[in-house]
Amino acid sequence: MWDMTSYAGLFLIAFGAATVLPAQSEFALVALLLQNLHPVSLLLLVATAGNVLGAMLNWVLGRYLEQLQHKRWFPLKPKQLHRAQATYHRWGYWSLLMSWAPFIGDPLTIVAGLMREPLWRFVVIVTLAKGGRYLLLAAGFRQKRRRKVPLSAATEYIKPQPWSAPRASCART
Repeated sequence: MWDMTSYAGLFLIAFGAATVLPAQSEFALVALLLQNLHPVSLLLLVATAGNVLGAMLNWVLGRYLEQLQHKRWFPLKPKQLHRAQATYHRWGYWSLLMSWAPFIGDPLTIVAGLMREPLWRFVVIVTLAKGGRYLLLAAGFRQKRRRKVPLSAATEYIKPQPWSAPRASCART
C-alpha cells in the first residue's frame, strides 16, 4: 500500500510542478531514490508521466487562452501576447526542449498551446525534455552513491585512542 502512495504522491507532485503551482518534483524523486525501495525505472516513468500531463494541461490552457484576451481581467496585454508569440516563432517548437527549466518552462508550454503547436509534437518534445531531466538526475544520483567510501577506509583515520587525562598547559614558575 505504501508503494502506491509513494507513486501517487510523486505523480501528483510532478503534475503540480509542471503547472504554474510552485512545486519541485526533483525533491520528491530524490527522496524516493534515497529510500532505495522502488525500482528507479518505475520512479522515472511515474515522474515523467505526471510532469508531461501537467505540461499538457498548460498546453490546453494556452490553446483556449487567446479566446479570453478581450476580457478585462485577462492578465496579458495584446502587446505582451504578440511579443510572446513572436519569440516562440523565432525559436520554433525546438524551444520546448527548455520546458524542463524552472521559471521559463511552464510559460513556454502555455505559449505552445497558444501558438497551436500540434499536440503530438508537443508531447514528443516535452517528454524528451522532462524525461531526460529526470534520467540525468537519477544517473547523477546513482553515480554519486557508487562513489561511497567503504566503511573500513573511512574508519582508518579515526582509530580509537586510549583515554588519557588532559595535560596541564601552564607550568608553574
